[in-house]
Amino acid sequence: MKYAYCRVAVGAAGIAVALMASTASAEEIMFVSQGGAYQEAQTKAILDPVAELLGITINQDSAPDAWPVIKTQTATGKPIWDVIDTPTKDCIRGGEQGMIEKLDFSKIPNADKMPAEYKSPYSAAYEFYSSVLVYNKDKFGGNPPKSWADFWNVTKFPGTRALRNHPLATLEAALLADGVPKDKLYPLDVDRAFKKLEEIKPFITVWWTSGAQSAQLLADGEVDMEMAWNGRVTAVAKEGAPVDYTFNEGFLQYTSLCILKGAPNLDTAVKFINAALTPEIQANFPTYIDYGPGNPEAYKTGKISPERAAQMPSSPDNAARQVLVSDEWWSSPAGEEAQKRWANFVQQ
Repeated sequence: MKYAYCRVAVGAAGIAVALMASTASAEEIMFVSQGGAYQEAQTKAILDPVAELLGITINQDSAPDAWPVIKTQTATGKPIWDVIDTPTKDCIRGGEQGMIEKLDFSKIPNADKMPAEYKSPYSAAYEFYSSVLVYNKDKFGGNPPKSWADFWNVTKFPGTRALRNHPLATLEAALLADGVPKDKLYPLDVDRAFKKLEEIKPFITVWWTSGAQSAQLLADGEVDMEMAWNGRVTAVAKEGAPVDYTFNEGFLQYTSLCILKGAPNLDTAVKFINAALTPEIQANFPTYIDYGPGNPEAYKTGKISPERAAQMPSSPDNAARQVLVSDEWWSSPAGEEAQKRWANFVQQ
């Protein structure tokens, strides 16, 4: 699925405006995101306002999994993409392998007040989502599961379960269920996590592989509890499914913006990232989708109501209840080894 967005020059007629439009059209970038409703929302929330602010053209492409394309484009020496919205570990491991540009944060002042853990030499947080514990309200009534220990407790909370077919966040959930404190998770004790997962494996009805599948499981009532992304859950709930979730022990995750090595429009790409992190523009995210701004300063603009902030995974109160997933660990050799081990675990 491809998107093609072209800024349309508007305003008073005249030579001056025409010259401005001509100059503006000379600057453009190719922006890549993950497609679907998410990319449509960010087009309205972020890309349109940034194009207007900078007077640039933002062309779009989409790739649900950008990593293989990153490797292919950089291998050719003639990359087409400029800015990529992708899971942070792709930016970090891509940077360490020479496929992602190192960011000059002196040219990105809008990131100055962002927490250090939201940035890396190659990336800046763009939007937040959470992997949360979801449950069927009809099944559990006034005593729903509230923790991953509850998820593992098949005696107190009988019912069907689903987990994502991926180790990220799943290993962390297993360790929390086994009693590891939130602030002691990293570096992950992989052996302990897999041992704990063996306990729950016989009770997992589905290992889901896409956000759409996780939502369908809830909509169809096929599972009584599962780990799912908060945005998918709220979408299903709005359609009438009796589901709810808790941010307690959720896993706060984020995609980041990074720039492909050798990007054809490097200077404009840096300008774009700075503008996309403008607090007022970041504050547009909750208007269009249930994902939180990457820049916490957005919550200070007054554009996000307290009620809406309470629904956002990255609002200060909700963030404090969760675990910030360590993309640094997941992009390390230990993290990559855990991903390889996962395939054997699921297939056995």
